[in-house]
Amino acid sequence: MGRMRTEPAIFGRMSEPWLAPDHLLRAGVPVEEGVGADFVATRLAGPLAAALPGHEVRVDLTLAGTFDGAHWRAWSGHLLGLFERPLWGVPPTDRLAYLRFGCFEREEGGHVAETLLLLDLPSLMRQAVCWPLAEPPGPDPLAPAPRTADGDAAASLARVEAMIAGLMRYDGRSLASMGMREHWVPQFNWFGPAAIGSFRGHTDYERGHQGPFLRAFPDRVGGNHRARIAEGALVASTGWPSIRATHGGDGWLGLAATGRAVTMRVMDFWAVEDGLITDNWVMIDVPDLLAQLGVDLFGALNGSGTNG
Repeated sequence: MGRMRTEPAIFGRMSEPWLAPDHLLRAGVPVEEGVGADFVATRLAGPLAAALPGHEVRVDLTLAGTFDGAHWRAWSGHLLGLFERPLWGVPPTDRLAYLRFGCFEREEGGHVAETLLLLDLPSLMRQAVCWPLAEPPGPDPLAPAPRTADGDAAASLARVEAMIAGLMRYDGRSLASMGMREHWVPQFNWFGPAAIGSFRGHTDYERGHQGPFLRAFPDRVGGNHRARIAEGALVASTGWPSIRATHGGDGWLGLAATGRAVTMRVMDFWAVEDGLITDNWVMIDVPDLLAQLGVDLFGALNGSGTNG
């Protein structure tokens, strides 16, 4: 695109005509999917402006690239402001709050034709002390920006894709079967969604996320990617959905196994330095996944949180 932007188009000033007339927004629960600037204004921008008046958009990383013939730009960052009014049922705190976002934009003819957006609303629930499920195994820090964006895009992408191939070699018994130590620095940072938390290094990460997740979803399969791009040291990937699995084990988020088939909307952002992955920022549409498991996360805020 000819003009430079400093934030995702859906968060920009409406006087800037970044969005295509038939722009498609695909967002997580409860915003979901709709066409046109009016949908963005009424379902997303309006509620955010009312709940966090005058909020800032802090971009922690951004990168652009081409995937399957389409040009994409990816963003990760936070909205920052005083949480003064309810947001989709989450009660206000009248305190400074941050709302993490992941965003992918498909660009056509100088405009954004499609946006994929995930907001970490469970983090806002934790800040409002109304998270209704089990205490997450990791903390919910304000995730920092990468140390550097400088690097070789092809090498960064190759490292991440080799790591993903390793994930697919899980033998159902041993985490070591995936060979993750070949791809990450020993003290990497994994900044997960607030419902799961963040972890540092292999032991902490395996305890807090990888072990519980694979016990709960042992047959998970990735694919159906909408975009996977690299620029410098940064790599980003998303699918809608990008994971299919069966909820076959107990314990994840404190839930008993349901045996249900599920899909997961996921966004990953990685930083690669000296040939190894140093950081991974991960967004998952946790409310959507929980709904598939019979838990209405927003209904749980008013005591009606099971949908069968």
